[in-house]
Amino acid sequence: MPVPTARTLRSERTGSASAVGANMPPFTSSLVKAVFRDVTPLHVSRPAALAAAAVTRTVLTDLVDGALRAAGEEARKKLLPEDLVTAIDRDVELEVGGAWYHHSPTFKGLTGVVHDARGAVVNASGRSRSRKHSAVVGAHRFEAAIRRLLRDRGTAAVPAMVRDLDGLASVFLTDLARDAAMVVREGGLRRFGTVTLIPPGEPAEPRPSVPESLPAPSTRTGDGRTIGRDDVLAATMIQLFGGVRQRSLAAALEATGPGAGG
Repeated sequence: MPVPTARTLRSERTGSASAVGANMPPFTSSLVKAVFRDVTPLHVSRPAALAAAAVTRTVLTDLVDGALRAAGEEARKKLLPEDLVTAIDRDVELEVGGAWYHHSPTFKGLTGVVHDARGAVVNASGRSRSRKHSAVVGAHRFEAAIRRLLRDRGTAAVPAMVRDLDGLASVFLTDLARDAAMVVREGGLRRFGTVTLIPPGEPAEPRPSVPESLPAPSTRTGDGRTIGRDDVLAATMIQLFGGVRQRSLAAALEATGPGAGG
């Protein structure tokens, strides 16, 4: 049996690390926990971080796929910011991370007139200054994850498009963290209603809007110091609706296992 050389060992370690990196999801638990720390001092369990990562990936994947369809209609492979706007215009379920709309030049003129507390119109530059919260400032942390997601979808994007996806991911995950912390503080989801979009003239479908395996939204188990997986699922129900909510919940359950509520 040949004795492994230093070069062989280095090669094996590099190959092993590459394999691990290839299988890692773009939105890692460490990135998720960093965003949660910006919002709340509560501890975030590993299943909660995995669930939030799966939900974020699902939402951003839907955004990228919608942009890909828009680009395909113009026989383009590289995504432009206008493709993102088209994707959101065509699917109201993808209107997430609204705070980023007021910050990004891509959405200039599409967000309507904003007034301050005294009723005065806030101009675009004023909006940008007022939106310098952690979700906007920390958007750069998502660049590696977004580029990985784009590669996974077999596409690429211009820098401005990557920046918009960074911002939307950061704002969405920040909002998700904030709502998960609220669920912990309130001991459950006590004031919650579902919204179902029904085309005119079509009857409402009787099927439930969330997987039957989820706990009742008004109840919560666990201590008041830790955000668990089910808290993230409840926050997902607040943030999303329709098909993207269903896909996000299913992805979160798949990432954590049906019994991993902690």
